[in-house]
Amino acid sequence: MTDKEALHFFEGAEKLLEIWFTGYKEGSDGDLRKIPRQKLESLLKLVHCEVISFTSNEFIDAYVLSESSMFVTRRRFILKTCGTTTPLQCLKLLLILVQHYSGFHEVEKVFYSRKNFKRPDFQHNLYKDFKQEVAYLDGCFKNKGTGHCMDNGNDCWYLYSLKAVDLKECENGLVQMVDEPDQTIEILMSDLDPKVMDNFRKDRFFNADEVTKYCGIDKLIPFMEIDDYLFEPCGYSMNGILQNGSYMTIHVTPEPQFSYVSFETNVPLSSYEELIRRIAETFQPGKFIVTLMANKTSAAADSTKELKNLSKVGEGWRQLSNELCDVNDYDVTVAFYSKFPS
Repeated sequence: MTDKEALHFFEGAEKLLEIWFTGYKEGSDGDLRKIPRQKLESLLKLVHCEVISFTSNEFIDAYVLSESSMFVTRRRFILKTCGTTTPLQCLKLLLILVQHYSGFHEVEKVFYSRKNFKRPDFQHNLYKDFKQEVAYLDGCFKNKGTGHCMDNGNDCWYLYSLKAVDLKECENGLVQMVDEPDQTIEILMSDLDPKVMDNFRKDRFFNADEVTKYCGIDKLIPFMEIDDYLFEPCGYSMNGILQNGSYMTIHVTPEPQFSYVSFETNVPLSSYEELIRRIAETFQPGKFIVTLMANKTSAAADSTKELKNLSKVGEGWRQLSNELCDVNDYDVTVAFYSKFPS
């Protein structure tokens, strides 16, 4: 990368923070969505991003951000930010806001993950080394989580996990006794087809809705209420939400020198093979990583094993390697794919 190219570099790979809360006192219904939007916007200033657009339904609030997305449900907070954002810096304020406004007083579980950065030297010091991020998270929660690194020799995916409350041991009536089905799949794509990436430029389409329909993004998961945004001069973000509280989100960094696309959803499926194929065919990556996390009560519980055995995706991509591990009652599979030589 030349000095001139470095001046225009943007890191598409996101840092993904997910926290579940529990333990509310009698007389409180416990709901993270009671945190005022003004307070959430103050939180995001610490992260160095801001709200661009907002949608919601009975179960979920979805925010399109200047750098990716934020989702808030009754018990779960998700913050996904790209570029040189600093999501871990909002943790201390978040915990204060949760206790003050939501009624919750216990962190149940924490997940923090990211792909390796293309230019880690551009990141703020804390994010240049995953070991530093792990130490910071342990300090915030006064507990010791577990860090994982899964790689294929060239690319890697990092995961920090912490189970702060063991629900089976809580019998004082203050902690919600729920083993809630949960699953998340991410598809992290790079080296994308320049012709496809040209669709995510302002000089190609007038607005985000045109891009969403032309590229078939609105058909990837049917019935989503879509909130999309096309950046100037290029770049694209979207959130989609379903009436059952499920979400999906896509973020596109189209510049050819550092092209990157991320897809994420928590829609429960017994098989994700067809969805993975549709995503790959839509964006045409040269390589991609699939991460799938599902707990034992999820409809996707067996999908982690399916992904491990998914040696090919469509007619274009082959699996290079995979890793399967058990993390705090979740099965986690990470699979690395590359495009067949033409």
